Amino acid sequence: MDKTLVFYCILGILIAEFILATVMNYLNAKRFNNPIPEDLDDVYNQEEYKKSQAYKLVNYKFGIITSVFSLLLILSFLLFGGFAWVDQATQNVTDNPILQALVFFGIIMIGSDLLNTPFSYYQTFVIEQEFGFNKTTRKTFFIDKLKQWIMTVAIGAPILSLVIWFFEWAGTNFWLYTWALVALFILFMNLFYSKLVVPLFNKQEPLEAGSLKEKIENYAAKVGFDLQNIYVINGSKRSTKANAYFSGFGKEKRVTLYDTLIDDLEENEIVAVLAHEVGHYKRKHIIFNLATSILLTGFMLFLLSLFINNPEVSLAIGVERPSFHAALIGFGILYSPVSEITGLVMNHFSRKFEYQADDFAKETYAAMPLVTSLKKLSKNSLSNLTPHPAYVFMHYSHPPLIERIRNLKA
Repeated sequence: MDKTLVFYCILGILIAEFILATVMNYLNAKRFNNPIPEDLDDVYNQEEYKKSQAYKLVNYKFGIITSVFSLLLILSFLLFGGFAWVDQATQNVTDNPILQALVFFGIIMIGSDLLNTPFSYYQTFVIEQEFGFNKTTRKTFFIDKLKQWIMTVAIGAPILSLVIWFFEWAGTNFWLYTWALVALFILFMNLFYSKLVVPLFNKQEPLEAGSLKEKIENYAAKVGFDLQNIYVINGSKRSTKANAYFSGFGKEKRVTLYDTLIDDLEENEIVAVLAHEVGHYKRKHIIFNLATSILLTGFMLFLLSLFINNPEVSLAIGVERPSFHAALIGFGILYSPVSEITGLVMNHFSRKFEYQADDFAKETYAAMPLVTSLKKLSKNSLSNLTPHPAYVFMHYSHPPLIERIRNLKA
């Protein structure tokens, strides 16, 4: 394998992905002014629809700026020796390969985050603020950043250290031990994410006794769903947008409702949303996604084991002294087309699962409360009601609203 060939492969992948994303976004933006589909004509009035179009257009233009910046940043690193400079800095700090990798990725990740912070700040305090979504204070914004860095160090550093230790101990078979480690981590986070991580950022409280809790418990009993944990999260601390999600399994399963969801929807609509989430559990979607995630991780690590000892992968990104951490950067870019393909497959299944969860809610509760809840949630988040089919195929994990409504009314 020639380092020049690998370099041009990396360059070609970065540029091709940028062009593809730009074309998809352009095609989607061309449909922003399309008339509202007949089945959705009650979602927006004329003024609200103009506001949603403006919101989509602002985000589209801002997305062009951020994507161009990201492409220029990584191309600059590749063409002007940025990765080599960071690698040299790590060598000046320590000779230990594990510590070198930690310092290398620490510089890159924190540096990248600092460079992108002005964009996320603008997104939050200008765009989201202008359209009435933002509830985040500047203090919360920067404290969240700090917490994310601490979590990355606390979780990412030990895992990366163990991966490199596996590599030094087991050679190319390191991927098997790494796979086992990551699989355990995925299972652990799936079980305890809501209990351990979410409280670091949001306040969660059990749903208060009342008619809503009674309706939820009655529905759960009706479908044979053992539900002991119903929580309300203070999503309004950061945004007016509403959500609900299901997490964990076994005794650790829980339903979390955003306080904004409770404020925006009627009680029967909330139960319908919950019925949809229960449908994911009953149809084994949680297990499928978990198992698939673990299998895809194993596949990626196996491919990594084939590349990691090849010095040309490190040399291709400008690092003259081949190393695990440099090869990991090169492999990450080379793997991205594979990741795109697996992402398309997973999105296909995800959209299919959404229909199945909707059908479960329709069969075990009612269709119309879910229809009205979906319309309200789309209205309150200024959702795009006319996405381009190609953009949906590439990026949507949920079917477009019009297709879900037609399925529920069928």
